Amino acid sequence: MYITVRGTPSSSGSGEPSKARRRMAGRVPGTVVVLGFVSLLTDVSTEMVTAVLPLFITVGLGLSPMAFGVLDSVYQAGTVAARVGGGYVADRFERPKAVAVAGYGLGVIAKALLLPAAGIAALSAATGLDRIGKGLRTGPRDALIAGSGPPGTLGRSFGVHRALDTLGALLGPVAAFFLMTAAPGDFDAVFVVSMCVAGLGVLLLIGKVDEKRRSAPAGADAAPPITLAGVARLVAGRPQVRRVLLTAAVLSALTISDAFLYLVLLAGDAISTHVFPLMFLATGVVYLAAAVPFGRLADRFGRPRVFIAGHVMILLAYAVAGSGAGPVAAGATLALLGLYYAATDGVLPAATAAIVPDGYRATVISAVQTCVALGRSLAALSFGALWAMAGPSAALWAFAAALAGALAAVSLIGGLR
Repeated sequence: MYITVRGTPSSSGSGEPSKARRRMAGRVPGTVVVLGFVSLLTDVSTEMVTAVLPLFITVGLGLSPMAFGVLDSVYQAGTVAARVGGGYVADRFERPKAVAVAGYGLGVIAKALLLPAAGIAALSAATGLDRIGKGLRTGPRDALIAGSGPPGTLGRSFGVHRALDTLGALLGPVAAFFLMTAAPGDFDAVFVVSMCVAGLGVLLLIGKVDEKRRSAPAGADAAPPITLAGVARLVAGRPQVRRVLLTAAVLSALTISDAFLYLVLLAGDAISTHVFPLMFLATGVVYLAAAVPFGRLADRFGRPRVFIAGHVMILLAYAVAGSGAGPVAAGATLALLGLYYAATDGVLPAATAAIVPDGYRATVISAVQTCVALGRSLAALSFGALWAMAGPSAALWAFAAALAGALAAVSLIGGLR
């Protein structure tokens, strides 16, 4: 893979693509790589804390599992509240980098607040602040990625970013493990290192990412700032945008979380309790390996097709997990789940960025991600309720049937196209 930061390829006088232009088609903009390393550092920091937080709450502070449930609820809800606001402010003032820096900076502050935390209120404040920061930064960061290179390479760019992001998520628990091994019970050591790593990510973003301002065509007035009314007109006037929002919401509402899928495998004796934590690691490894190839496939064959194919993979994962075929089913489920993430997580914002004007990218990408977050929250509630009423297998097959129906409907109405 080639990396470029500046420069544009020249073309020959005959109008044929030059050798430089052909080489450029295989490159990933330097901004994308830098943002990938910013996300890598941030995910190392976040996952270090995530890996030890349940122990810190129940063992270090002696709080109840119910308290952890409250904290997890705050953790999940924090991003939803801030996503659209962060995207809109970034577009309104043409400052996606500034909003992203603010979001990443809140993550650093949240890690610092964990140090004196001694109760559920302080922990909820720190965790909620971290999630608000994530909500603020995600849309503006993805807008920076989308604006850094040609439209034809969006899938590849997002694939590279998500691969580095996932690598950070894999390294975080490993770092926490070694710190806790070196200093058992010293949670403050984990929090301090986590804060420092997150701070490095913010410094890298500030120092190495340039922010492009929208420029009006020659002789034209400067482009007016976007407004909420303008966003509403954009959504109302572009059926493609409405279809993306609806498709993202519906399919996400039928996509259960990794943890629930692993619990189904556990309930069916496909895995044992001592290997349960390794499920997240295995899924992440598959995602890491497949993110860039799926980004390339999306650029070549169409992002909507790859996105829908990703949901076919999660549908197959439901079927395999529900088959009760033991360790073989567990391995196949993990592989399919990792491929699902590779085919959807970066492909969806790439598909969204391609159908909206530059000045609205952060807002619309944030709106789509909000639909995904709300849909997955609904999926968690409904799947948990079905499990309680009918058992894990029946709940999984009900979700599989509903997802199959939704995919058929999406195909009939055109889905993301």
